[in-house]
Amino acid sequence: MLLAGLVILLAGGDLLVRGAVGLAERFRVPPLIIGLTIVALGTSAPEMMISVKAALDNAGGIAIGNVVGSNIANVFLVLAMPALIKETVCNEDGIGKNIMVMIGMTLVFMGMLANGTLARYDGLILLVLLALFLYDQYKSAVAHRNAAVSADYRDEIPQTPKNPLVIAGLLIVGLVLLPLGADMTVNGATDIARTWGVSEEVIGLTIVAVGTSLPELATSLLAVWRNNSSVALGNVVGSNIFNIGAIMGVAAAIAPIPVAPRIISVDIWVMLAAAGLVAFLAHYKILIDKKIGGGMLAAYGAYTILAYVM
Repeated sequence: MLLAGLVILLAGGDLLVRGAVGLAERFRVPPLIIGLTIVALGTSAPEMMISVKAALDNAGGIAIGNVVGSNIANVFLVLAMPALIKETVCNEDGIGKNIMVMIGMTLVFMGMLANGTLARYDGLILLVLLALFLYDQYKSAVAHRNAAVSADYRDEIPQTPKNPLVIAGLLIVGLVLLPLGADMTVNGATDIARTWGVSEEVIGLTIVAVGTSLPELATSLLAVWRNNSSVALGNVVGSNIFNIGAIMGVAAAIAPIPVAPRIISVDIWVMLAAAGLVAFLAHYKILIDKKIGGGMLAAYGAYTILAYVM
């Protein structure tokens, strides 16, 4: 049920994004707006549905574990695995400010989790911070009049529908599949945790987190295949910002989420270390080769094993 739920979620999210982008293009929405909002938020829809569903079902471990685990997996898995195919260059233009935003959002998020509950007002604060980030991104892109920035979403959504009936069909099917997949994923994850005798947090941090990080992994691998490996870092940073701002923001605004002690004492610090590693790699423009990529994957494997035995 868990695996089927993840497949349905990813399929539903993909269909929804393609339909939404097609609709936006028909209404002549500027490409920059499409990239910054529709695609960015749409690709986070599977994680958002899981966290909202889990929060409403009092499965806070899955809700928060999904985001914390995804932010860890994005660095140690999504950034590392493409390096096994081709060296990844951490020198994307203008990434420094976004990395600072990611670290800032991570620290704010950690502070919110420290008291044991992610409250509704915490969710609203995260959404406001995300809105400020998007506005800053928009202003920066307009000021530089960077055509490449405005069409970035084509890396993820190369083809979009033009026919109104196809657009409507994609939107409807996507909106049906997302809650169905989220329901199956949360129920499956909860049952696995109960059967294996582990916490919901562990399942959320590992299986669910990796499953929902697959689109980012696919995008990074495709970028490497197209000899455009430098975008991998930007994809990871952007995804981590949206995971905290959008997914946790929406989920917490809908229902307060209790935070497990192990998340506070262990996993948020691993998440911060992952963010610090990204900052280090970018600041020194380090080339992620097979050795570094393999080391990052080994570290992630060790973290996953320890999650189940601790």
